[in-house]
Amino acid sequence: MAHTPLHIVIVGGGSAGWMCAAACAQVLNPQRYRLTLIESDDIGTVGVGEATLPALRDFNTLLRIDESQFMRETRATFKLGIEFRDWDSPGEHYVHPFGSFGQLWGGVEFQHHWMRARQRGLNPAPLEEYSCAVRACRRNAFDFPDLKAPRSTFYGYAYHFDAGLYAQFLRTWARARGVKRVEGQVVDVALNGESGNLTTLTLKSGQKIDGDFFVDASGFRSLLLGDKLGSAWEDWSHWLPCDRAWAVPCERSADFTPFTRSIAQRAGWIWRIPLQHRTGNGYVFASRFVSEDEARATLLGRLDGHALGEPRLLRFRAGRRTNAWKRNCVGIGLASGFLEPLESTSLFLIQQGVQDMLRLLPAPETCGIDERLSGEFNRLSDALYERIRDFLILHYVANRRHGEPLWDLVRNYPLPASLAHKLGLFASRGHVPYFKDGFFSRDSWLAVLFGQGLTPRAYDRLADFIPLDDLDAKLRVLHTRVATHVDGMPSHADVVARHCGEAALLRQVAMT
Repeated sequence: MAHTPLHIVIVGGGSAGWMCAAACAQVLNPQRYRLTLIESDDIGTVGVGEATLPALRDFNTLLRIDESQFMRETRATFKLGIEFRDWDSPGEHYVHPFGSFGQLWGGVEFQHHWMRARQRGLNPAPLEEYSCAVRACRRNAFDFPDLKAPRSTFYGYAYHFDAGLYAQFLRTWARARGVKRVEGQVVDVALNGESGNLTTLTLKSGQKIDGDFFVDASGFRSLLLGDKLGSAWEDWSHWLPCDRAWAVPCERSADFTPFTRSIAQRAGWIWRIPLQHRTGNGYVFASRFVSEDEARATLLGRLDGHALGEPRLLRFRAGRRTNAWKRNCVGIGLASGFLEPLESTSLFLIQQGVQDMLRLLPAPETCGIDERLSGEFNRLSDALYERIRDFLILHYVANRRHGEPLWDLVRNYPLPASLAHKLGLFASRGHVPYFKDGFFSRDSWLAVLFGQGLTPRAYDRLADFIPLDDLDAKLRVLHTRVATHVDGMPSHADVVARHCGEAALLRQVAMT
């Protein structure tokens, strides 16, 4: 028996709206689902997400997007991790890599063997030197991972790109595959009197659009999920007090790094993101500790080149909607929550929300919304937001920037119970819990924990099975293998030019 296609209406464009539309167009049967996206050229987008996580490669693969074309059209570069400067204390720095430290020996995680070597006087190399991704960052080198290489040289990669160009790229891709775009602003939202579900959107032009299922990608406004359906906001600003950001691009720097840089400041932190045609910069700060004008001046004083426009101010609060899926509406991106871009999670949260929605989307023949499906979506969303939240808080509480009000405040905050458990377990025995759902990986936690000066009191006693002389030899061999692998990599700039046609692109830009 044929059924009328279920009409999915997406409110809002930008990265969130067009990522959702593109994934729906790729996955859903057009005979069973109809797609409409409403956006207004008069409403600007936040433009977050210039730095990404390796998971975005999976999203592009799902859409069968050619990597070279994508990188050319979004002016993208490669990313192997994030360098944190001055977060522990001024002058200290470390890299959170997209890859592993060392390898398992005898089923025991590498950090335990490394800690045992230190405690027994073997004087191993610094932990970061057992990571290909970190060593490549230090050399401004890049190469594509060799899937046949030993596990000890494993690493992944992500991208830096122009978020506005990525949204345009996906808009073209999605519209070519049947997504209907409607230009306009939503001025009224109608509900079903019995179910409370969304039914009809009225645009400023007077046009009415009926829908069966709605996606709120309206950004901080949260027009459907927050304003109309009243999904409550859970405020996390007492843990993550930064509430402003200045953003401005500048001329491309000669320091063409395969990593994002985050530099701690008195009242927050500055980001630096290298693209093919420019460098993205921003200062995320807590307005209670520095004025907007002073923060703006600080950012402009730290640019690598001339600013390419006036800085743009963003205001926000850390937190999330208590129900990211309510009735027949799902919030994607900023409409459902916000976490500062310290670990480049903005696009990942969009991607994961879209993928979870598609797994749990109601079928056209069902009557109404199955609350078991919406409940599972909210469970997954809660776990993801909370584990990323804990990871971000870790960067702040594990600091030794004494005498600075922001850093003194966050260092002494009462922690979420989930984070307190992780830190206690690591301090006692060097373990980091692993969860099937959520983010980040064990190696990501190790990078920040060790990078910000935290040292466990003991290691896993299962590591004692290797005789000390053998452990010393294994560490030396591993260290040499990683160094040799990275020494053979070309420069990041050379790979970008070869893979993306960057040299031709820059000539084209210079002529326009």
